[in-house]
Amino acid sequence: MLRPIYEPMHGDDWVVAAAGPAGQEWVQRAVAVREVSRRKGYLLDPADDNVLSFLTLPQLRELMVQHWPCFAPYFDERREVELALDELEVTRNVVSRNRALSRTVLDQSERASARLLEILGSSTGVPSAHRLPVDAVEDLVGDRYADVVSVHPDRVRLQRQLPAEDLFGGARRLDAIGIGLNLLVQNFSGRRLVRLAESGCRVRLLFLNPASSAVKRRERELGIKKGELSRSVEMNILHMRRVRARLRDPGAFEIQVFDETPRFTAYLVDGDGPDGVGVVQSYLRRARGMEAPVLVLRGGRRPVVTSGSDTEHGLFETYREEFESFWVDSRPVS
Repeated sequence: MLRPIYEPMHGDDWVVAAAGPAGQEWVQRAVAVREVSRRKGYLLDPADDNVLSFLTLPQLRELMVQHWPCFAPYFDERREVELALDELEVTRNVVSRNRALSRTVLDQSERASARLLEILGSSTGVPSAHRLPVDAVEDLVGDRYADVVSVHPDRVRLQRQLPAEDLFGGARRLDAIGIGLNLLVQNFSGRRLVRLAESGCRVRLLFLNPASSAVKRRERELGIKKGELSRSVEMNILHMRRVRARLRDPGAFEIQVFDETPRFTAYLVDGDGPDGVGVVQSYLRRARGMEAPVLVLRGGRRPVVTSGSDTEHGLFETYREEFESFWVDSRPVS
């Protein structure tokens, strides 16, 4: 906002000019820190080689407040921005004084960061941000890691950060594949599924056939009693059939089974659009689904150009294609 106003007259010193007499001291300090960073080779990104990058949050806020008419067209409330920055400043003070961060301060910082990114429009172009908020780390380096948003050591930790209601609630399309789909069946009530489907969500659920030899092999891998896993999967399918029977349009709630060796479980929410979110787990030999690592993926990323005209899609698209392949080869449940 300020560069076009001050740079034509002051060139590289435009930040000094924008700060005015009241900000001369802290701007000069930022200039000195930049020079030290240059000499020691700390500036790895040429885009960071400017005075603005070395100002603190309070100093950036001061610049904004001094020149509020330049920023007013882009923000509803100045006070809202200031409060978010104040909350972050508490965390900055703790860290700068080499004190331990308490859980309360850290939680406050995360809330303030999410709120500030929302105010500043960081989630623009990420329609799924309402379901899976964009955090500061993803906003900065997300493109380096395909479309992986987060990694959790097991499903318990996933559900602390992304409860089933946040993942599935409000979906317009839900595709799921796995052995028993417990994340959905056991954590999202039948009544809630009925309401979701009646609101227009199209659901496709793909279970491992409880009568297949693959279930028996999986039972031996996990060291559980014969028939225990197959009964669990059958109960989940029956529960979903009861949900489907309560719908005015059962055709919008499809249930099918496959007989192949299960390789992963995946829940793809709104996978046909730019706002998709996916939760994926690989099946480990000795670990139940609850204990397996979890990847959270954000759909809708642009394809990445690799070499020449070759492009690579993210992992979300890979699992979506796998789901469609399994779906074509599977059989419907009456």
